[in-house]
Amino acid sequence: MWTTRGVALLIGLLVVNLVVGINSDDSTRLVKKVKGVKVCIKDWECNRWSKFCCNQTISENFQVYQFENLFSKRNSPVAHAVGFWDYQSFIIASAIYQPLGFGTTGGKLMQMKEVAAFLAHVGAKTSCGYGVATGGPLAWGLCYNKEMSPSQSYCDDSYKFEFPCTPGAQYYGRGAIPIYWNFNYGAVGKALDVDLLNHPEYIEQNATLAFMAAMWRWMTPIKKLQPSAHEVFVGGWKPTKNDTLAKRVPGFGATMNILYGEMTCGQGDIDPMNTIISHYLYYLDLMGVGREEAGPNEVLSCAEQGAFNPATVAPATSSS
Repeated sequence: MWTTRGVALLIGLLVVNLVVGINSDDSTRLVKKVKGVKVCIKDWECNRWSKFCCNQTISENFQVYQFENLFSKRNSPVAHAVGFWDYQSFIIASAIYQPLGFGTTGGKLMQMKEVAAFLAHVGAKTSCGYGVATGGPLAWGLCYNKEMSPSQSYCDDSYKFEFPCTPGAQYYGRGAIPIYWNFNYGAVGKALDVDLLNHPEYIEQNATLAFMAAMWRWMTPIKKLQPSAHEVFVGGWKPTKNDTLAKRVPGFGATMNILYGEMTCGQGDIDPMNTIISHYLYYLDLMGVGREEAGPNEVLSCAEQGAFNPATVAPATSSS
């Protein structure tokens, strides 16, 4: 758990290390065995003993120029979050989750595919590249960091005991994978130990925190006994009989199922699903992996999948 002050200090420390080390060829990996398992620490970016830190770090596989290629229009004059999102914020946020396997699971191919998959959700959910936008509709990810014209305050009083709405607070969509509703701000804030219930605006004020919140959602199951988006993508999840009956299979499609449920999945080939898939394929190409590594349609798509969590209340992560 991280206190608000602790997050600020951590970000500050990582910024210093990033500035010093991101362009350096010098790196230090410490290795030891714990109960017969090799674990490592790798510099500032993967600085807790972990088997995943024995693999390459994200910055070794995914560099500044690639981030710039993926989000080439984010600082265009017509964008709505000019100067907010940057590579540094992404890498600093990822340093919390790389020891847990984010972007560090498996070999280089899987690592790069996971970064592309995560950022595909981010790009699709923060894009303003519609229609015939200059550079193509897929070049406009990270155009937003918040919902521009909220239709409501997104306060659900049924959570008033666990995550009560703060008077005057607005829980509209903010962040890299937009957070909506008081109960989601409360859950993310509790996990990061940042007071997002009273101050949801922190997400639109700090890009590193916004990426951290999105990575937490990627790495964390919506409910107990369910997989996270990370697990279904990297192969850490084995479908049960019920999953098979619901046509849920490991892969990119299942990440959409976990994050958005019936808003995106089980509805056939609808635009919201296809937009996210298109971002994933586009990013794989730009990162030099190639869309041919994305897998067959039944892995990419969730068009026929039954939802992990059928909608009975407000959406879990996004309203768009």
